[in-house]
Amino acid sequence: MNRIAKHHLFWPLTVLAALLVCNLLVEPDFFKIEVKEGHLYGSLIDILNFGSPLILVAIGMTLVIATKGIDLSVGSIVAIAGAVGCMTISKGADQNAMGLVLSAVAISLLLSLLLGLWNGFLVAGVGIQPIIATLILMVAGRGIAQLITDGQIITVTSESYEYIGAGSLFTLPFSIFIVAVVFALASIVTRKTALGLFIESVGCNPKASRLAGVHAGWVIATVYIFGGLCAGLAGLILSANVSSADGNNAGLWYELDAILAVVIGGTSLNGGRFYLAGTLVGALIIQTLTTTIYMVGVPPEITLVVKAFVVLAVCLIQSEAFRNAIVQRWKTRKYPAEREVSPHA
Repeated sequence: MNRIAKHHLFWPLTVLAALLVCNLLVEPDFFKIEVKEGHLYGSLIDILNFGSPLILVAIGMTLVIATKGIDLSVGSIVAIAGAVGCMTISKGADQNAMGLVLSAVAISLLLSLLLGLWNGFLVAGVGIQPIIATLILMVAGRGIAQLITDGQIITVTSESYEYIGAGSLFTLPFSIFIVAVVFALASIVTRKTALGLFIESVGCNPKASRLAGVHAGWVIATVYIFGGLCAGLAGLILSANVSSADGNNAGLWYELDAILAVVIGGTSLNGGRFYLAGTLVGALIIQTLTTTIYMVGVPPEITLVVKAFVVLAVCLIQSEAFRNAIVQRWKTRKYPAEREVSPHA
């Protein structure tokens, strides 16, 4: 039992199970899944579907943080990718044409790769601190997205494009399969090849890695490019789900939610260690928590406060030092009757 409790997934899975149980107590039909017109519907399916963009962004963020970096620009890349995709389709004569939709997807993903490369160049090539380098694109990217959409919400009527975010395959939302493929590829490449070892070695000590023959610059650039690609995919899913692009609000706060998911999953912010499976569970915790907040009926103005306190509680529960302090405090507690009474003179 003690060995199981020490596994890095034990506490994230415990918290996720506790959140699901809380939802079940509030809504008895929470676990109910039904088939309508050949598609599965239910709260659990909604968590997986609406949590797909966050999971994608968090997967990319995991590898970036593993190199002791951070990417604050992923939310802006989400907005840019969605804006480019919808704008490209809106300019076409036939918005349902498969060639037009594929072109929009390819342009969005290519631009996302270039934005990730830009971050990697600033961090690895120029030597700017990751938080500053990505902060530049975080600020500028939101403006770029609004320039692309001319400050308007771009709406498209393409069923082919809508399928990316709202379509179903084998009765499940198509976005779940996108996440599954990206997660599987990232897991295989980082755990079955030397790339994962290179990422962790660069995160531990980039200078020592360079002396050992690892090109730290290319490794860092690669993870930022991958992070940009994941954010681009998330932007396509978000915009396709609502068939529109909002350069001002799309992907807002996604960078913070992704960082929280990575931290909850056990990846160290000091680099050198990462857990993709933990990040997956962390993202599901955040999405489940969001669903819980809406289900309970928490007022929108204090939603972020409630979310912050719950995430803080999750992080404290995972902290072994915090748990040991609580246990030690409990063992040394003294009731009033047990306190020593000073003898009278």
